[in-house]
Amino acid sequence: MDHISIKELLSKKPIGTTATVKGWVRNFRSNRFIALSDGSTIKTLQAVVNFENTPEEVLKKITVGACIKVTGDVVSSQGAGQDLEIQATGVAILGESNPEEYPLQPKKHSMEFLREKAHLRPRTNTFGAVLRIRHSLSFAIHQYFHERGFYNMHTPIITGSDAEGAGEMFNVSALDKKNIPLTEDGEVDFSEDFFGKETNLTVSGQLEAELGALALGKVYTFGPTFRAENSNTTRHLAEFWMIEPEVAFADLDDNMDLAEDFLRKVIKFALDNCADDIEFLSKRLEDEEKTKPQAERSEMSLKDRLEFVADNNFRRVSYTEAVEILRNSKPNKKKKFQYLINEWGVDLQSEHEKFLVKHFGCPVILYDYPATIKAFYMRLNDDEKTVRAMDILFPGIGEIVGGSQREERHDVLLQKMEEFGIDPKELWWYLDTRKFGTCVHSGFGLGFERLVLFVTGMTNIRDVIPFPRTPGNADF
Repeated sequence: MDHISIKELLSKKPIGTTATVKGWVRNFRSNRFIALSDGSTIKTLQAVVNFENTPEEVLKKITVGACIKVTGDVVSSQGAGQDLEIQATGVAILGESNPEEYPLQPKKHSMEFLREKAHLRPRTNTFGAVLRIRHSLSFAIHQYFHERGFYNMHTPIITGSDAEGAGEMFNVSALDKKNIPLTEDGEVDFSEDFFGKETNLTVSGQLEAELGALALGKVYTFGPTFRAENSNTTRHLAEFWMIEPEVAFADLDDNMDLAEDFLRKVIKFALDNCADDIEFLSKRLEDEEKTKPQAERSEMSLKDRLEFVADNNFRRVSYTEAVEILRNSKPNKKKKFQYLINEWGVDLQSEHEKFLVKHFGCPVILYDYPATIKAFYMRLNDDEKTVRAMDILFPGIGEIVGGSQREERHDVLLQKMEEFGIDPKELWWYLDTRKFGTCVHSGFGLGFERLVLFVTGMTNIRDVIPFPRTPGNADF
């Protein structure tokens, strides 16, 4: 390439050499000092222009948002917060930016405003940092599984089954909307559709990943999933990415061991490889926390929170024990919880999960949940009341991982499907794996955006994916 990235230049510090950089103007002051960013790092590079030797028509086009090429001498900088700068000997305008129209002027913008400018927000410090961390986490996840003998499996995005009754699904159809074929009963005749049956966008690749694990031993998926729930919260998206490992010959204890080790290693990778971005986002979160009442502020900085998870063993607690702790807790007795815990068998809410993490002072793995509140494919315990399920709870965010030992017994699985109102004929292929060489196996699911949310300290899940898909919003 005919230029060097700002990250590489700042790393190598080639003082006394000539270099060429390209990027976007963040600021241009005194007709002399350019703050240049190319996205390779949170840091900008200062390029110093000799305005007396630079054509007036070039100077006029060095505006915020413009894309430029700078060639010059790399010298030590006298300015605060920077080791070096470029004394420009040549500046070329690669792409102009009208300062009257460019929306990202050098000032603080609200998150709501930036969501409306999602095509440009990666140029800001905050979203540049988030996207670089997102990439590093994605790389670390693939690296982790590859090094441990897992095979990456691409499961269907278009599916004819609902993996777990996990929520409303997006219908996929190629029928002519102006001439929809109907059955004698007046229902849509999906036999005339592209796939010959009703199909949807997947809510999970888990069931298909199980098929892979029962042949290859260890597999994982990393792909998009979809939920058509009309949920406008800071924790939900209609389109998001899921990581779902499935492992043959692994029971619930093995599953918990894998999930804990996986999370700690991936977060440690981010700490080691995204230090500048995490430091910036930690400072940003600290400033944001100052605007909150004291009682609502986090007890730990972002970096401390990440190190807390990476360095501490997770506490394993049964659902039954957790319910007792919650039932006898001060917030429950004083009716401070929005959802009071009065009996065994209730589904835990985010407020309960956050309390448990604070109570134990470390990440928590809850296991052995009531069968009635968990999916049909989770292995039934001998008490016939609970299933071999587990959820991992993180500070400040609550549940981040959900998983289980899968029900490998054909007769029990068939019975549970009937109890859940699932037609066995729809999942004949899933049942086949319990007839032909079944074995104990386990897996879990991690919503990738939840992980990115935790590592970046962002407070809205719409701000950790480049182009969020939410009710009423499919722009860009």
